[in-house]
Parts: sequence; structure tokens; C-alpha cells
Amino acid sequence: MTVHPSGEQFELRRDGTRVVVTEVGAGLREWDGVLDGYAADSAATSGRGQVLIPWPNRVQDGKYEWDGETYQLPLNEPPYSIHGLVRWAPFSCVERGERRIALEHFLFPQPGYPFALRVRVEYALDRYGLTVRTVAENVGSRAAPFGVGHHPYIARHADEVFGEDVKRDDAQRFEGEVAVGDVTVWGDSTWKWVQFYTGDDRPDIARRAVAAEPMTCQKDAFRTGDDVIRLEPGDVFDARWGIAP
Repeated sequence: MTVHPSGEQFELRRDGTRVVVTEVGAGLREWDGVLDGYAADSAATSGRGQVLIPWPNRVQDGKYEWDGETYQLPLNEPPYSIHGLVRWAPFSCVERGERRIALEHFLFPQPGYPFALRVRVEYALDRYGLTVRTVAENVGSRAAPFGVGHHPYIARHADEVFGEDVKRDDAQRFEGEVAVGDVTVWGDSTWKWVQFYTGDDRPDIARRAVAAEPMTCQKDAFRTGDDVIRLEPGDVFDARWGIAP
């Protein structure tokens, strides 16, 4: 039995459009002509298509304070804790159709993040493109700090999007939609920021695509407290974003 590094592969199809979602991390692996994805026999690199929960981007030194206590997150890209805790976690398929899938994962308390979340990610193809719904419920007994982002790479060359040799690794206010070449990334008002990344220092990506990452908060949010969502026990976060080619 061969196991894919990204787990089971789930195909969505509509009118000639094919999107592949993975069991590992509930990530987006493939969408021909729209996303810069990766092969089924490889693991995701450079964050390709990954879900970033319970924080997007980086936390310097992985240290933060919450409700009077100090926590230390694992440094998975020293000196940073980057992109949350579910990227390599298996998600269970709880609903599946030809054009839609829903995957869930329980994030249990752990060192650095002693909080419990039920995470659900839904992908749906419609006539406009792909809609992504992200849901997180605090199923623990204490208030939890929370942020989320998604990491799609749009398959448009950075030179064509931003200009020759213009490098991007920064966030800007997300006003509901951004164009990456002829592709639109949109989101509801929950997504306050969008991170652009041209990957100049990463040989596997190196400007051939542009990451346009909808986020609820910026880097170091756990340290600064800026835009961190406070999820009380029983609170549910529910937001949508999508890609329109």
C-alpha cells in the first residue's frame, strides 16, 4: 500500500474544472492553470495551499502572553513559529460531493497552545470559481487566542503581477478582493489582511507564482495582540474567501 505524503486525495469537478484537496492539512494541492501546486508523491513545500491555524505568518521567537500567562510555541522555522499547528495534521472527510467537500480536525491542547479547537474547512466549486469556508469552534474550557490564514500560490509570474524583480513579502489591508494577474482572490470582512509573497529566496517557487494569502491578522499578532480573535468557550469563527479565475 502506497501512502501519499499529503494523504488521501479528494477531487472536486465542475464543468471541466478540477481541484484537488488533501487529507493532510486540508490543503489545496492542484488546480491546473490557476494554482502553482505540487505533485501527489510530494509533500507541500513553501506553504503551498496550506491552512494556517491557529495563527498565520510568523511569531518571532514563538513566545507570547495570553491572559497573564506566557507561552512558548515550537520553533518550526527558527527563530520563528510559523503558520500554525494544522499544516501537517490529518483531517477527516465529513461531507463529500462531486463539487464540494468538508474536512474536520480536532486541535487538542499542546505545549505552547493549551487550547482546544474543532476546525472545519469546506471547499466548493461553483460557476464563479472556488469558495472556501473556514470554521473554528472553541471546544475547550478556556478562552483561546485565534487567527487564521490560507496560503494559495496563484500561477502567475511575479514579474507580470508586480513588475520585473519587484519582491514582495508583506501584508496590506484586504479590501474584499485583490487581483493577481487575471485571477481574483476575494474574502469577506473577516479577512482583514492579505499577504503577498514572491518567494525569491526559495528555489522551488522563485517568482514563478505569487502567494496571495487572506489572513485575519498579521505576523507577530500573538505577540502584539493586534487583530487576535478571542474565542471564548463555545464561540465559533466562521468565514469565507475564494478564488475566481
